[in-house]
Amino acid sequence: MALMDKSACADCLTLKELTTLYDIASVISNHYDLETSLEKSMKILKNTLNLTNCTIHLLEEEKLEVFASIELSSIQKKLATYKLGEGVTGVAAQSKEPVVVENIHNDSLFLNKSGKRDFNNMSYVAVPLMIEDQTIGVLGATLTKTTEIGFEDCVRILTIVSSIFAHSIYSFQLNNNEKERLKELKLYYKMEWDAKVHNFGDIIGDSPKMQQVFQVIQRIAQSDVTVLVRGETGTGKELVAAAIHKRSKRKEEPFIKLNCAAITDTLLESELFGHEKGAFTDARETRKGRFELADGGTLFLDEIGDISASAQVKLLRVLQEREFERVGGSKTIKVNVRLVAATNRNLEQMVKEGEFREDLYYRLNVIPIDLPPLRERGDDIRQLVEFFLEKSIKNHKKVVKITEEAMEILSSYPWPGNVRELENTLERIVLMGSEDGITKMDMLLLLPALNDDKLKKEYKAIPMENKTLEEIEQEAIETALANNNFNQSHAAIELGISLRQISYKIKKYGITNEI
Repeated sequence: MALMDKSACADCLTLKELTTLYDIASVISNHYDLETSLEKSMKILKNTLNLTNCTIHLLEEEKLEVFASIELSSIQKKLATYKLGEGVTGVAAQSKEPVVVENIHNDSLFLNKSGKRDFNNMSYVAVPLMIEDQTIGVLGATLTKTTEIGFEDCVRILTIVSSIFAHSIYSFQLNNNEKERLKELKLYYKMEWDAKVHNFGDIIGDSPKMQQVFQVIQRIAQSDVTVLVRGETGTGKELVAAAIHKRSKRKEEPFIKLNCAAITDTLLESELFGHEKGAFTDARETRKGRFELADGGTLFLDEIGDISASAQVKLLRVLQEREFERVGGSKTIKVNVRLVAATNRNLEQMVKEGEFREDLYYRLNVIPIDLPPLRERGDDIRQLVEFFLEKSIKNHKKVVKITEEAMEILSSYPWPGNVRELENTLERIVLMGSEDGITKMDMLLLLPALNDDKLKKEYKAIPMENKTLEEIEQEAIETALANNNFNQSHAAIELGISLRQISYKIKKYGITNEI
C-alpha cells in the first residue's frame, strides 16, 4: 500500500486522458440524474482506460456507503460499507490522500467486502472526493492486466475525475437539502392553522367555563409543561393547542400537528419518529418524523387515545428522555419539543381496562384542560353564530340574515358536533339562504338535523291512543300541513315522502286548508 502525492496531477495529460475527461465532463453537465450520469462516467473510465469496478462511496455519519457503481449488484453494494480508516477506501477518506494497493491478492488493506472476485484484477486505487478541506466520499477503481496506464497516471486521472464528481455531488446534495427544507416548510404551513391565532383571537366566547380555560392557558403557556386537552369532538382542542403555542416562548418555532386517529398503526410510528431509507417497502428515502419537524417548537397530537401499544412505549420514552430512533435506524436523535396532546376518550377507563399505559397517562396529564361542550356555553353560541356567519358571508360573497326566531332555534339546539357542527351549519345557511332572512320554517328545509325533539315539541303532537293506522296517517299529514302553512312541498319534506305521495293522500282523506 502506498499514499500518493496529489501533485502528480500537474503532469501532462495524454490525448486519450484529455478525451476521457472531456467525455466525462460532457456527461456530468448534460444529465439531471446524478446517479445515472456518474455511472455513465464510470463506464467511460472502463471503456477508454480499462479501469474496472469503478465505485463511488459517499461519507455520511462516519460511514462510507456505495452511492454509484456499474459492476456491483444491489447486495454487493450493501456489503461494501466501510468505516473511516477501514480498508483502502476508509484510509483514503481519513487521510485525504490517494491510496494505491499494488497487489490486491496479498495486501490485507484490500478487504473486498463486496465479495466480487476476478483474477484479472491486479491493483486498486482509491482517491478521496474533496470539497475544500472536507472529505465527502471516495472514488475507487481496479487496474487489471489489460489496463494501459500505470499507478501514477491512474492517480492523476482519477484525482481530476474525483474533483469533477465531488463538486457535482456537493451541488446535488445542496440542492436536495434545499428541496427538503422547502418540503418541510411547505408541510409546516400546510399543517398550520388557517386563521392566525394571536392570544385568544380565534377562540370565541365569554362564558364562565371558557374564561376558566383562558386562565389556565395564560398561566402555563410560558412553561414547557406537557398539556392534555380534553373535550368532545369539535370543541376546539386544536385551537387551544395553537393558542398555547402562540403565547409561549416557542412561538417563533414550528407548530406541528398530527391526528393519531387518521393514521394506521403501521404508519403511525413512522409519522411520529420518521424512518430511514429502506426501513419498509415504500420507504424510498429517509424522512423526518413530526418530532424532528417540531424540534424547538410545539407538537400537537390529537386523538392520543387511539395510538397503538408499541407507539405508546416509544412516546413514553420521548417524554422521559427527549430522544428516539427513526424506524429502521439506530442513531439516537435528541429533540426539544413541547407536547400538547388531546383526546375525546376516557383515558382513565382505558387505563383500568389495560388499553392505555398508566405511566404514559400520568406523563401526559400534567396539566389537564377540559373544554366544555357547546351546549354548556350559553350565550357563546350567539357570538359564534355571528362570527361564522360573517366568515361565510365573506367567503361566499353572499348576504344572508338570520332572524331572531331562527337564532333562538340555533341557541337551543344541543349541538352534538359542537363548534365544528355549528360552523358547517352556518356555511350551509349562507349557501342556501336568502337576503330576506332565515326563519323558523326555513330551518326545517335548510337544517334537517335540527328536526329533533327540542324543535318538535313546539309543534302539535299526535295522540295515538285507540287510533287506526289510517287515522294516524291522516292526522300526521294534517299536522305537517298545519306546521307548514299548508305548503305541500314543505310538509312532504317534514314527513319524508314525495310531493306526489302527499298530494295523493290529501285527496284520499279529503284534507282541506281549513284544518
